[in-house]
Amino acid sequence: MAETLSPTVLTLKDIAREAGVSLATVDRVLHNRPGVRPDTVRRVKDAIARNSFQPHVAAAELARGRARRFAFVMPSGPNPFMQQIEAYLGEMAAWLSARRLNVEMIATDVFEPAALAASLEALSGDYDGVAVVALDHPSVRAAINDLVDAGTKVVTLVSDVPSSRRHHYVGIDNIAAGRTAGALVGRLVGQRSGKVAIVAGSQGLRDHAERIFGFNQVMATEFPDLSVLPVLEGRDEDDRSEQLLARLLGKHADIVGLYNVGAGTQGVAKALNDKASGAAGRDKQVVFVGHDVTALTRRLLLQGVMDAAISQNPGHEARAAVRVLLALARGEPILSEQEKIRIDIVMRDNLP
Repeated sequence: MAETLSPTVLTLKDIAREAGVSLATVDRVLHNRPGVRPDTVRRVKDAIARNSFQPHVAAAELARGRARRFAFVMPSGPNPFMQQIEAYLGEMAAWLSARRLNVEMIATDVFEPAALAASLEALSGDYDGVAVVALDHPSVRAAINDLVDAGTKVVTLVSDVPSSRRHHYVGIDNIAAGRTAGALVGRLVGQRSGKVAIVAGSQGLRDHAERIFGFNQVMATEFPDLSVLPVLEGRDEDDRSEQLLARLLGKHADIVGLYNVGAGTQGVAKALNDKASGAAGRDKQVVFVGHDVTALTRRLLLQGVMDAAISQNPGHEARAAVRVLLALARGEPILSEQEKIRIDIVMRDNLP
């Protein structure tokens, strides 16, 4: 089901009210006319910047006669990081309204190629732009290409399908993220030898596959005393991830490192603490590196259960995806440096 963000309209009067000046003063500042004191100019410009308000853009959008529609195709289920992206999109209400943009959230099972492809196919002809957390699969690739052929601007978000004709990818360099995770696990394990477990959502998700690739690169070349076990696929589900990891911990008493590639973090943490599986106390013995700063990972970091999180800024990703779709729809250049998503390493001692 689609959820529409319906923002309120931001006007020049709103800018004037926020800056504490008249509408005529705002007009003089916008057109660089003389007769306005420097501190007043600064107040007006600060109000414009805080609200990302561009009067000429708003006027151009009003002249079009209709609002543009963007769809964000997101994973169904309780994925905290994806929920953060959706929340940040909700906070962009005034910005979206000033540009006559409607953003609709569409939840689907991104782990099932047929379901994701069907969700994309259903959007044809109804939207100016689509951002999708994509599975790298032939049917999904074909659905993306059909949207592009029909004139829809398509951006992949977090997880890419580079062989498709999508217009742009918004997300981190996932191979670099995986290599970073590998370096952290290897260095934090130290002089111990043993096995390393990997829990992923699905290797069909490009971001997960690339993270695993980068992780294995570092393990193989820099930490030969650590043996990486076959990947467990938990579909980013807590219960499934817990069951798979608990079973693995029961089989291998010498697991010293763990890389959680996606979500399902609560299940992974529970498996490390599960007394019934014989893994009691393993949370203090196993180096645990995962992704993203959420309420849960923050708590696990503070408790010492999790050692480090590879973080990407969900607010930046939400804003970048909308800005890129808007630039594509208008035929304007994309500011690549502005939209580049950084990789951050977060530990207990530098929690934001």
